[in-house]
Amino acid sequence: MAMTPLPWQHDRWRKLIELQDSGRLPHALLLSGPRGIGKQPLVEALIARTLCRAPGDVACGECHGCRMLGAGYHPDLLSVGLVEKSRQIRVDAIRKVNGFVAQTAQQGGYRVIRIEPAEAMNVAASNALLKSLEEPGERTLFILVSDTPSRLLPTIRSRCQHWNLVAPRPEEAEPWLRDRLGDGGEARFWLRVAGGLPLLAEELAGADARQLRQDMRELFDALVRGGEPVGEAARLDAQSLDRILWYGIGWLEDLIRLGLSGDPQQVRNSDLLPLYRQAAKNARVRDWFRLLDYAREQRRLVAAGGNPNPQLVLEAWLVRWSALLRS
Repeated sequence: MAMTPLPWQHDRWRKLIELQDSGRLPHALLLSGPRGIGKQPLVEALIARTLCRAPGDVACGECHGCRMLGAGYHPDLLSVGLVEKSRQIRVDAIRKVNGFVAQTAQQGGYRVIRIEPAEAMNVAASNALLKSLEEPGERTLFILVSDTPSRLLPTIRSRCQHWNLVAPRPEEAEPWLRDRLGDGGEARFWLRVAGGLPLLAEELAGADARQLRQDMRELFDALVRGGEPVGEAARLDAQSLDRILWYGIGWLEDLIRLGLSGDPQQVRNSDLLPLYRQAAKNARVRDWFRLLDYAREQRRLVAAGGNPNPQLVLEAWLVRWSALLRS
């Protein structure tokens, strides 16, 4: 089965294959955008078409190259990512890239190197990659995939052509999500909760994510009613800290929108409006901004591999929530 980009990526895809077919596709692409926007399907479609021996608008899906890729292994594709619980891509992985680039393509076509998440490369790994980016050799394609391209070294960014993906319009994303969820109302609700990111919306609508959101909603309600924050923190799985902070950041942004505009149409999580209204009575907008800054910084540290103690971060954050709700 041929790999295809998502429906709202049609214009970007047409431009990519025009560049590829005319020989003007750069040797290094940086594809970025927030998690859940659909970077992976576009990347996988491009990799498949690049390694296909008889491509049309997409990879044929039937040639030897496509069959190898479909089976999970192609000798001219090297994928580099995070290993086990590591939060960094280290220099040893990039040395393998440099060795791979020095070889001749086994199938006589392109060598493709995919690095994701590219921002996870530490400084040593990034510096090791520079030589290959500067002197990639013939028929080599680097694809760096990033949620947060600002965290890449400027020297890496400057050697790539940057394609930033933006959220599709609701009318483009909703039909796709409705097909996935089987309900138009659900699709609209989760797309709004996800900030317009369709693949994230599909993930949030899943059973596990719904349960975590429900647990957090009950915790939020308990704090509004005067619950004890450390005890409430124990009810949550601290290993889900990144997602917990993501939800909390979204809810704080909703509180700030509601506080500044007074317009309930401005919030993403419409089902939380009663809790928002109660919380808004107890604290000023500037206090929510401070708590939002704290949550964003903690999430940045988690993403950067700062390795904070999840339970302590969660407890400290909820203590701050509780203090505002009781003020």
